[in-house]
Amino acid sequence: MIMEPLRPIIFHPHVPSIEYIEQTLLPDTCEIRTAECISDLADAIVRLGIRGAPALGCAGASGVALSALLTKEDSFPAYLKQVRSDADILKSTRPTAVNLFYGVDFVLNAVESALTIEEAKSRAVDAAREVIRSDSRTCHAIGKTGLSVIPYGARILTHCNAGALACAEWGTALGVVRTAHEAGKKVSVFSCETRPLLQGARLTTWELMRDGIDVTLITDSMAAVLMRKGKIDVVVVGADRIVSDAVFNKIGTYMHAVC
Repeated sequence: MIMEPLRPIIFHPHVPSIEYIEQTLLPDTCEIRTAECISDLADAIVRLGIRGAPALGCAGASGVALSALLTKEDSFPAYLKQVRSDADILKSTRPTAVNLFYGVDFVLNAVESALTIEEAKSRAVDAAREVIRSDSRTCHAIGKTGLSVIPYGARILTHCNAGALACAEWGTALGVVRTAHEAGKKVSVFSCETRPLLQGARLTTWELMRDGIDVTLITDSMAAVLMRKGKIDVVVVGADRIVSDAVFNKIGTYMHAVC
């Protein structure tokens, strides 16, 4: 079974614009909106219309490339000043979002390495595309690695949303679920609602239903009971941050670790 990719952010350099799924409207409405300028994109990030660490990285990269294409300055120094200003605006939307800063800086570095405005535009588009492609490759690699620990018929517990909506596509934790489903392992998922913003209820459950994966929405407090009763085989959740000597598990997953 080959599933249709879900891409929450699409950069169109030829327009130029950025299309994104307005995530605050899910699950009732799947609306595609368009960011035609930096203020549009910044507003979407602040409102959580675009959210999820890898997705923010893709948005930041695409945003700097959008600025590089839209900036009308004639001199290269003035052009760089405007692109840098727009990059700072994007960073200010989520000051603690490491992936956002990475995506912004990756493309900004490409712009700053150019010698002309036209070269800067070309380098910016290439760099933004590479950030998006790299995230997609990473998600699929996570899915393939995780597949080895998912038994046939596994009942999987997940929390919050670490799916395609939070990435370029496919997802991290949900990428493992999708890969297992695609491999025919007949998995089913229990999705915690994830208070207070209900990312599990609104986003994860919607994603899994869209892909035809068996999913049951539960309240956060039900997870420990299901584990105690032996109704959960595997827990797959995202990490808020991974560094060389530690893993910071997703906020809200402490009871899963204890149980």
